[in-house]
Amino acid sequence: MRYLIAVFVLVILGSGLKAQTVDEPVEGSVSFVTTQNIYVKFKTTENIAVGDTLFMSQDGKLIPALTVINLSSISCVCSPVINQTFAVADKILAKPKPKMIEKPIEITTPATVAILPPTAGITDSISDDKASQKTLKQNISGRASVSAYSNFSNTPADQSLRMRYTFSMNARNINDSKFSAETYISFAHKNGEWDEIQNNINKGLKIYSLAFKYDFDPNTTLLVGRKINAKISNVGAIDGVQFEKKFKALSFGLFAGTRPDYSDYSFNAKLPQFGGYLAHDYNTKTGNMQNSVAIVEQENSGKTDRRFAYFQHSNTLVKNLYFFGSIEFDLYKKEMNQDSTFSQDNAPRLSNMYVSLRYKINKQLSLSLSYSARQNVVYYESFATNIIERLLETSTLYGYSGGINFRPAKNISAGLKAGYRNRKEDPSPSTNYYGYVTFNRVPFINASATLSATILETGYLSGGIYSAGITRDIIPGKLSGGLNYKYVDYKFTTSETKLVQNMGEINLTWKVYKKLYCSVNYEGTFEKDNNYNRVYFNLTQRF
Repeated sequence: MRYLIAVFVLVILGSGLKAQTVDEPVEGSVSFVTTQNIYVKFKTTENIAVGDTLFMSQDGKLIPALTVINLSSISCVCSPVINQTFAVADKILAKPKPKMIEKPIEITTPATVAILPPTAGITDSISDDKASQKTLKQNISGRASVSAYSNFSNTPADQSLRMRYTFSMNARNINDSKFSAETYISFAHKNGEWDEIQNNINKGLKIYSLAFKYDFDPNTTLLVGRKINAKISNVGAIDGVQFEKKFKALSFGLFAGTRPDYSDYSFNAKLPQFGGYLAHDYNTKTGNMQNSVAIVEQENSGKTDRRFAYFQHSNTLVKNLYFFGSIEFDLYKKEMNQDSTFSQDNAPRLSNMYVSLRYKINKQLSLSLSYSARQNVVYYESFATNIIERLLETSTLYGYSGGINFRPAKNISAGLKAGYRNRKEDPSPSTNYYGYVTFNRVPFINASATLSATILETGYLSGGIYSAGITRDIIPGKLSGGLNYKYVDYKFTTSETKLVQNMGEINLTWKVYKKLYCSVNYEGTFEKDNNYNRVYFNLTQRF
């Protein structure tokens, strides 16, 4: 392995290629957060497709963070792939595929299917919406991929291999009609666990989206199937019927159906849900303001599982200033009496609140602040009584975060971020500090380099993560790669034991042919007595 790494370093640094046709990662930001989905806004999603992986820059390298499950012209609905809390204004990166210089072709922009929630900051105006549907033109795009994840080490743990196959497609205005369809399906299995898949195929098969839509006119839409409605995204996926009607700046919607099963995401007729929402958009030349309110009833076998309402507000009317806030109220509470019977309380109870503020002072400097107060979501009929009682006793988790991003020079960007979280039952509050410096054009090697450090302290451990990484083109338009090194130093508060790790990563992305891409990633973790190795392979065909 060390010989392969040495050769790779020489290839990365030795060839002084000046042309870079593999684009740098495109930066977006989290615009809206729900209990199930993350919304990310970009200037354009032209080179992003359903099923793509989005990344976060942490410790000097791009960490897979989100999977795109739906998108519009400027935003993506994503599901998280890492166990991390996301906040509005967090930076998210999309890795564009290598571009080939081809003969220009005339492109006709298809009608935009707006999925951005009213809290995401920017929506297509009504006039644009009408113009986009004057001429209906079929547009079909999609992606099919196969991925392999392999883990092996020098420990007694068994070597594991996980395979994942995904297919996504978005067919707009089929045969130039008012009908559209979309789907995103994945199937995954792990060695040694095939019997579990045979007993229940839904343990491996996940249908995240499968829906058909009919546009009666530019302002009236009916959708049938499984889909997340961006304007009531806190509900999650809906298996059923959704209807929306717009009246200029005002829109309302109704839905009825069921929830996916909470154990394997399959169809479950015993979990009905229904509700509605009302939204208002106010747009000016300088910005916009958006408000929405929704009420949702979720049941289990005919009994109320959860009933809640939420209000969301976003405001960009002041130049360079973005404000976002959301409040969620539970409207149903089930309590156990002393005689072991239950009583019902329908009084509103604040369950979640989130507020964020972002201010761009100039092109070189921006600031952000956020506050959250979150409680566990309780489904009264879907969990055992003892679990409900334990969840109700859990106190609110309070969180604060702030950050600053700046560009001291043309090819240099840097940032600092601090966070604080506190919950009554934790031994002590948790704090974390993160800083990075990125050099977009390193002289002589024509690469991008990042240095970063994370310092954290919780009630259970304290320590730091320090890293350095570089990325660059190897063959312009065909092959790009990167190297990353990370040093981890943790100390556990319950003992004198320390965890010291040296981690290295090598990644390659190859444009095989036109829309066929291949990527390979190796990551090794080396401790005093043990080492762990992970290899990721992905082959993707777009159409």
